[in-house]
Amino acid sequence: MSSLNPKSYDSIPSQKVAFLGLGVMGYPMAGHLALAGHDVTVYNRTDAKSIAWQQEFKPQAKGTLTHSATPRGAASNADIVFCCVGNDDDLRSVVLGDNGAFAGMAKGSVFVDHTTASADVARELSKAAIERGLQFIDAPVSGGQAGAQNGVLTVMCGGDSATFDRVKPVTAAFARAVTRVGESGAGQLAKMVNQIAIAGLVQGLSEAIAFGQRAGLDMNEVLGVIGKGAAQSWQMDNRGKTMIEGKFDFGFAVDWMRKDLGLVLDEAKRNGARLPVTALVDQFYADVQQSGGNRWDTSSLITRLK
Repeated sequence: MSSLNPKSYDSIPSQKVAFLGLGVMGYPMAGHLALAGHDVTVYNRTDAKSIAWQQEFKPQAKGTLTHSATPRGAASNADIVFCCVGNDDDLRSVVLGDNGAFAGMAKGSVFVDHTTASADVARELSKAAIERGLQFIDAPVSGGQAGAQNGVLTVMCGGDSATFDRVKPVTAAFARAVTRVGESGAGQLAKMVNQIAIAGLVQGLSEAIAFGQRAGLDMNEVLGVIGKGAAQSWQMDNRGKTMIEGKFDFGFAVDWMRKDLGLVLDEAKRNGARLPVTALVDQFYADVQQSGGNRWDTSSLITRLK
């Protein structure tokens, strides 16, 4: 049995796809593609991870599962190449160069990047793809590890509309919402909007819970009440109880959030947006890192208030 939670997959003709990067997000995302019936070739910097992935999903897969030692090899026969790595530099390393995915992709094929990266690198790689007769979609995701496991990620896409229409049904294997928000780079910018909103929400929730605890309230009961009103949010529903309990060993890590907020603040410098709360929360996350919470869930902001 695979580690994924069960999901019903729409009936979509099998395609040859590749997936580059089998981290916390990529591993289950590639798994959903395999269980949906596609032929999947994976690549990971650690070859043992690719082998483990293949062994896990092969018993339930309808299509062929293989792995490659290079991004170029993984992409060589793919109609669509999916990717989810760490940052701009990681992305360039698997896309460009003699062993990069672009070198192996056939003309007309599509590269879909799920990395949370800069809008600049999305535009750069889109331009490079078009020059090679390829297509590029920037498609960062929201929903965290649980969303990847359950196949219910939200995907924000930038790129050509016809290309988006081509990849959307396949992407739905691991997503519940796949939306084009504009041209190349727009997906990354939408993800930045998402992270700005989350940063403020988590800080507000942290302060609310810490205040209630200082006041001697039963915060589980209080959240149960206010969660039925205007204060309700995904963060409250999914992280409120664990914040009260002081549990932070799951979900989206502080290190990742600081990387994302760095992208946000860099973009804000370019476009002139004023983000005083976001900049402050970024520094609060730096405090959490300094106290050893690098891999804690982002809801660990509350630890600063206790």
